[in-house]
Amino acid sequence: MTFYAYSTARRTRQILADVLAVLWIATWVWVGRQVHDTVLALRSPADAMTSAGTTVHDSLTGAGDTAHGVPLVGDQLEGWLDQAAGSGTTLREAGTSMAGTVENLALTLGLTTALVPVLIVGGVWIMVRVRFIRRATSSQRFIDATADLDLFALRAMARRPMTELARIHPDPAGAWRRGDTRVIHALAALELKEEGLRPPTLLLPQTPQRTE
Repeated sequence: MTFYAYSTARRTRQILADVLAVLWIATWVWVGRQVHDTVLALRSPADAMTSAGTTVHDSLTGAGDTAHGVPLVGDQLEGWLDQAAGSGTTLREAGTSMAGTVENLALTLGLTTALVPVLIVGGVWIMVRVRFIRRATSSQRFIDATADLDLFALRAMARRPMTELARIHPDPAGAWRRGDTRVIHALAALELKEEGLRPPTLLLPQTPQRTE
């Protein structure tokens, strides 16, 4: 599988883009965490309310149990204190509900802050990288011999500037029609490097040695 381009310049750009993308994702994950923790700090009043409600409820309930032993008015006094203890329960439930709301808000804001920029940039980055890897891998498997290079040589003659083609051969089209292996390989290599692919090794037929 081909992860990076064969040419040094393009491979360097790809590696730099990968590093920047990872840093971008890590930065926004950190920012999202900070937003979550900042909003979650607003839970303190809710926790204080819950604690106060629990204290009121427990104190009045305990006082009601004690008042039960008072002669004549003990039962009535216990009832009043139990009713008053209900306010503590209400306060405790309100604090618990507020704490849950703050937790949900902190989670929502933290995830939104982190995910929106991560998905926008990370999605584009992953799409570009996956497309290159799939195309480069399949193309690299295809160009496994010099005979496979005709198409890339034709693309080079159609797309590359004439100055680049002239450096390869004064008449690249004529050399291609004559089947000049060296020229075809050089033209294909020009196009393949632009695409970030590695051209196959040029294998020329050996001239038979003359025997005495």
